[in-house]
Amino acid sequence: MRAVVLHSHGGPEVLTIEDIPDPVPAPEEVLVNIRATALNRADLLQRMGLYANPYPETFEIPGLEFAGTVAAVGDRVRLWSPGDHVMAITGGGAYAERIAVHERQLMAVPRSVGLDDAAAIPEVYLTAWDALVVQGGLTSGRWALVHAGASGVGTAAILIAKAVGARVAVTCSGGKVAALRALGADAVIDYGTQDFVEEIKTITAGRGVDVILDVIGGDYVNRNISAVALRGRVVQVGVMGGGSANVNVGAMLGKRMQLIGTVLRARPIEEKVALTQRFAAEMLPLFDSGQLRAIVDSRFPLAEVAAAQARMETNANIGKILLDIS
Repeated sequence: MRAVVLHSHGGPEVLTIEDIPDPVPAPEEVLVNIRATALNRADLLQRMGLYANPYPETFEIPGLEFAGTVAAVGDRVRLWSPGDHVMAITGGGAYAERIAVHERQLMAVPRSVGLDDAAAIPEVYLTAWDALVVQGGLTSGRWALVHAGASGVGTAAILIAKAVGARVAVTCSGGKVAALRALGADAVIDYGTQDFVEEIKTITAGRGVDVILDVIGGDYVNRNISAVALRGRVVQVGVMGGGSANVNVGAMLGKRMQLIGTVLRARPIEEKVALTQRFAAEMLPLFDSGQLRAIVDSRFPLAEVAAAQARMETNANIGKILLDIS
């Protein structure tokens, strides 16, 4: 099969496409012919050597999610059959024509979503739903604040918040304001010209938001503490702005708030399976009802993987960047 293999780390030039042996599914695994995969920030970090290869005993292949067709199943697989359309998150290996994953990590592609676009769903929707709803406790009538609202996670978070009946404010650069309003955000804050802390105070009449989903970190940490409501929660899912901060613990105590750190990739398979199964039961039906949808910014053929990553590095995308594999 063809795959993007990392033999060294650095710039886009280390992304080499070559032929390697097909994976062989274990008894409880499913072999999937990948139609498309999607880019994530972790892919860029892995390329640069800042994210360890999760499968050091095999080729180092980036890629955290995919959609495709079941090609073969292991002896003990009961949930899937050849020909089924499936999608999933994975620890790595999705920049390839085939992948083998545990049967319970897979989800059925919603009928309303084309297989080509389904790769835009797993990582961002699971991340946003886990952060906002499962860990953040977002429910109907509450306010959420989502940073980097035009990112894959950000656009998914907007639709999830609206689907559960919540109100959502997002931050973004000025050129993306109109697109996020059109997507359904109740308030869009241009971080280049507006202070999100002051804007949130105005929007919520001084109360603050109930849940904040943050991929930035750095100096946003204390500003988030200022913007969150009494007994609110800040869920940190990334550190694009820096992994260290001097935190105003006194302000946290006064608000009796929670600062929660979380990642998906490093979780054991049992946790990934449990989260996937719950998401499939509670949220996947909302794609067929029209409340959720795949948000695709652009797509590139596998041969142009370097160009795809270059687009992500410019922060120009609104939604997901896809790689068409086959």
